[in-house]
Amino acid sequence: MTGYQISGYARPELLATPEWLAENLGRPGFGVLDMRWRPDGSGRRLYASGHIPGAMYVDWRTDLVEQDDDNDVLFIAGPQRVTETLTRAGLGNGMVGVLYDDAALSYSARAWWTLRVYGFDSGRLLIGGLDGWQALGQPLSSAAELRPPTTFTPRLEARLRLTASDVKQLLDSPQVQLLDARSPSEFAGHAGTTRRLGHIPGALNVPAAATTEPRTGRFRRAEEIQTLLRRAGVGPRRRLICYDSAGIGACKLAFALTLIGYDDIGVYDAGWAEWGDRLDLPAER
Repeated sequence: MTGYQISGYARPELLATPEWLAENLGRPGFGVLDMRWRPDGSGRRLYASGHIPGAMYVDWRTDLVEQDDDNDVLFIAGPQRVTETLTRAGLGNGMVGVLYDDAALSYSARAWWTLRVYGFDSGRLLIGGLDGWQALGQPLSSAAELRPPTTFTPRLEARLRLTASDVKQLLDSPQVQLLDARSPSEFAGHAGTTRRLGHIPGALNVPAAATTEPRTGRFRRAEEIQTLLRRAGVGPRRRLICYDSAGIGACKLAFALTLIGYDDIGVYDAGWAEWGDRLDLPAER
């Protein structure tokens, strides 16, 4: 991890180095969230077997998403659920939160965006995730963590989150560019599980996976992300709207865009999981 430079980003304060985290652990007004997740529900067991000291576990799929067993669309949770989650995790108004996982910060980014939607603006992602922490020889803990009570007051930042109706109204706007954060094969309509395959009309394909380094999970340098955007055809538009299938890649792309200086970014969290199944909405393939 040594030598990783964050000074080249427009918003370096959105990242936390393992060294900075080690220096700040245990300080008042500071908290850490372990966002590791597995589809089989074993993320919490991973946390119990070893986590960054003082970190609290949050399951993004159950704690930060509306629960509907009959719907595969992962809508952002309401303010009450998010408030309960932050209160339990010990993050409150005016605090700094560092988020990490072991999946190139994908789940951390989804949580970071969710918290921003409700006004928590001081979230940071740990460079390199848990691997970056361990690469420096930093310790892990298996202790059951307890955090003092906190108060979190949600403040909805409605512009950060879009619905299908919002996106449909913006399809012909010259001031808006849709960015599809899925893989090229899904974007082209060669893969997928929805009733229709393809993408939202007018969208450009900027795979979220390409914003981080495969080996380390660290975000690429600002100039590399800018090159990725130019190659995809992203021009100097005023507003960027990101989507994928589950909101994970969309939020990771939104984080990368914010990191390099874009300041008007929205996320359509229901994404193609909803759009691809709704025959009343237009699609391209």
